[in-house]
Amino acid sequence: MTTIGEVLIDLTQTGVNDQNVPMLAANPGGAPANVAVAAARLGAQTAFCGKVGRDGFGSYLSQVLQENGVNVSGLHTSKTPTTMAVVTLSQEGERSFRFVRGADVELCPEEIDIRSLANTKVLHFGSVSLTAGAARSATIFAARQARQQGVLVSYDPNYRASLWESEEDAVEWMRNPLPLVDLIKLSEEELPLLTGTADPETASQHLEDSGIKLVLITMGEKGAFYRWQGATGLVPGVTTTVADTNGAGDTFLGAALSRLTARGDRPLEKLTAEELEKVLTFANRAASITCSRSGAIPAMPTLDELEEE
Repeated sequence: MTTIGEVLIDLTQTGVNDQNVPMLAANPGGAPANVAVAAARLGAQTAFCGKVGRDGFGSYLSQVLQENGVNVSGLHTSKTPTTMAVVTLSQEGERSFRFVRGADVELCPEEIDIRSLANTKVLHFGSVSLTAGAARSATIFAARQARQQGVLVSYDPNYRASLWESEEDAVEWMRNPLPLVDLIKLSEEELPLLTGTADPETASQHLEDSGIKLVLITMGEKGAFYRWQGATGLVPGVTTTVADTNGAGDTFLGAALSRLTARGDRPLEKLTAEELEKVLTFANRAASITCSRSGAIPAMPTLDELEEE
């Protein structure tokens, strides 16, 4: 599978010092990169396409991806500094984001390797790369090319309000790629933006009617809701002590995609509801481990950890 979009530095709050000053760690992150690493740690062959700065952070991010088994032949560099996200935590472990945009927005369509897309089973992207710059065109171009070549297109419309000029602008562009999408993963909070309703049954029906084959809705501790071939279900979550929710949704999706790609060249072909629920149970377990630890990529589980449970 191939993911396209942002890889960045998550300046993640790890606590406060004796003077009550927040302490932050420079964790690797970026939702599409997180998904690639999560899937790779769980046994999938993954590649990442994106852009970093020619700086220490950019080199570090490339190193992290490679150390986790992600192919970085599609990772380009720019004179613009590597993008950063400042992630602060509430006492309950919930995140708030502030982005310092950099090289990630400069990925352009000419830097997409069309031949490599033909050799992948899944192309995954998120909505952060749809916010601005050449990356918007590159992402939609890649999704269109993948769709034309019969590749399963996966989309996570992860909404970050601070990256958009307005909610109306966000809704327009987050909805724009939907006709190209086979699988969508979104959170409860994003349902109204994409569908106009917060009800999972109604929202997922709307998305299915628009041509999306598999709808996955993450619902925190309640688990994962799905709509597949006209039927819906809820796979219960896993009870865990939350240290940090950063990267949990990406781990869930990476885990699910790792299981789906293992099914063959057509990941959704002849998929039964029973099979899907096993996939989502596995994904919930993976996400619960990530929630129990700090950071995004550093907190992601390996296949050995999940098999030990």
